[in-house]
Amino acid sequence: MKEGYFMATAKVIFATITGNNEDIADIIAEELENKGLDVEVEEISQADPAELEAVDLCVICPYTYDEGSLPDEGMDFYDELADVDLSGKVYGVAGSGDTFYGEYFCTAVDLFGEALAKAGASKGADNVKINLAPDEDEDIARLEEFADQLVKALGE
Repeated sequence: MKEGYFMATAKVIFATITGNNEDIADIIAEELENKGLDVEVEEISQADPAELEAVDLCVICPYTYDEGSLPDEGMDFYDELADVDLSGKVYGVAGSGDTFYGEYFCTAVDLFGEALAKAGASKGADNVKINLAPDEDEDIARLEEFADQLVKALGE
């Protein structure tokens, strides 16, 4: 564990069809673990928003379907975010989409961010939107910086 950081807990939740967002979640989780956090990664249909009340950091990695739709398997999770109190928690949202959809590119990222903020969590880093798979060095660097910003926000 790096000096100056407390032992924080994080939950990284992803929704994926193609595997792109699982890759995004894994990159973020690895960087958080490298910073000394205790991290659990979970697929969104298996996750319970109430469990986020027990962690310090919440990270959601959704995909955007078609013209701005949320992932079908994440609809219950999204709706149930309205029923939890995430005051004092830090959140971040990073996900993939397809720039083919223009104005609808990665809208699920923004929608999940708004839902986490309404639940009382504090935004720890700017949303990250990846076109398709995070296979470019630039994408990986952006996700690692995202994780670093989230850890810094925890310490503030």
